Formats: sequence, C-alpha cells, structure tokens
Amino acid sequence: MGTTQLESVPEPKYWHLKNVLGEALDSDFAVGEILPNERELAARFGVARATLRQALEQLELEGRLQRRRGVGTTVAPPRLGVDVSTVQHEWPGAAQDSWRPLDCATAPASTAVVRLLESDTGEEIHTVRRIRVSHGQSVAAELLHVPSSSVPGLSAIDAPSGPARARAVLRELQHLGLDGQERAVELGSARADDAKELDRLPGAPVLVVTTRYVVEGRIAAVSVATYRADTCRLTFGDSGDLEISDQPQEREAS
Repeated sequence: MGTTQLESVPEPKYWHLKNVLGEALDSDFAVGEILPNERELAARFGVARATLRQALEQLELEGRLQRRRGVGTTVAPPRLGVDVSTVQHEWPGAAQDSWRPLDCATAPASTAVVRLLESDTGEEIHTVRRIRVSHGQSVAAELLHVPSSSVPGLSAIDAPSGPARARAVLRELQHLGLDGQERAVELGSARADDAKELDRLPGAPVLVVTTRYVVEGRIAAVSVATYRADTCRLTFGDSGDLEISDQPQEREAS
C-alpha cells in the first residue's frame, strides 16, 4: 500500500480514500490478511483518523473488510450467496429448513413485539432463537416470536426450555394452515446479542429480514432474522417476489 497524499477532489475525501483503499486491497493484500492499524494508515494517506474510519466503515459495509474481535481489520472473502427464498405455505422448521434451534423463552409480549404482531394483547410469547450456518460459519441469527394462542397444544409437551422447547414450538406451528408470508429486507446495525451470535462487533452492518406469517387474515408469528452484511448476499430464487416500498420501516425486537 503506497504513501500517496490525497489531493483536492470533488467527491468527499473519505469516498476517494475508500476507492484508493479498495484498489490496494485487490493488489496488495490477500483474503484474511490484517490491515495496518488506523494510525499508520492515516499517516500513509495524510488524512485524519475520522476520515479513515469513514472509508473503512464503507468498505466493511460493501463486504470488502471484516472487523474481528481480538484480531483487527482483515480483508474479507467474497460474499456467500445465502438463499432466503421460502415456500409461501411452509412454516419455519419444515423438513428442508436450514436453521438450527438454540433456545426458547416464554414471556409476556413486549411493546415492540406487540407492534410486530399488530396485536393489542399482552399475551405470552414464545420466542425461539435459531442460528443459520453456511460453510462452517454463522451467517444469521433469528428470533421467531410465536403467540401462545398460535400454539395452544404446546402446554401438553414436556419440554420446558432449550433446543427441545424450541423444536416443540416449531412442531406445533406445522399444525396451522398457513395462508402466506409478508417479508421485508432492510439494512441495520448489529445489536449486542446479534453481534455475539455472529462474531461481529456491536454496530456492524447487518441485513434484517422480517417475515410475518399469516393465518386466517391475522399474523400468527413473526421472524426477525439478522444476516451478516459483510459476508452475505441474499438471493431470493424464483419464488421470491420483491416489492419496493417508499414507506420507512422501524426495526424492532431483534
């Protein structure tokens, strides 16, 4: 990586630096290689560290860099294609489901979850926590919120906690006739729990896929799945209809 000083350019300085760094990543660094520290990089390019951080954050958002706990900033491998297309009339936990259940907690619905479910009730909610692994790497974490009224037979199942309880909730969902799904994808920032599950730093860019499962005109469950934006590109397949909305959406309960 050279020591070229940045001259006056019409575009923002951090953006120009981002492009310069991107070219250097292609020519001077290998996948997984650790970049020099911020002080050294800022000195090489004659920029303030704040400008450098903006450029590095943009490269991370584009999937070119990864920030890893205890390691530093490394060159990222090419993004994995992660298929998020689903069968409109299949519940989570179906035979071909690629998610692994980790745990299940039951508690009264929070305000955020009530809004996600578009419900006025404060009934108990079973929240199933699942993880998705691709090529040996955790690429997504999910919270599946299921009202107790959607799985009335669950109380007869002796699975008080852990993965067994999560699997029990998923099995009970299969008994419902699913009308279809409503999905939304948005860019977000990793919260503490997401970051821990995905080996990311809090605040790292993530892709959030919210899926509402509809039964007889009501929302019977909601999934909030958080994907690593630095390693994933989401693919929808033939069954994934993409809808563009100009209405802002609030990310909640993930």
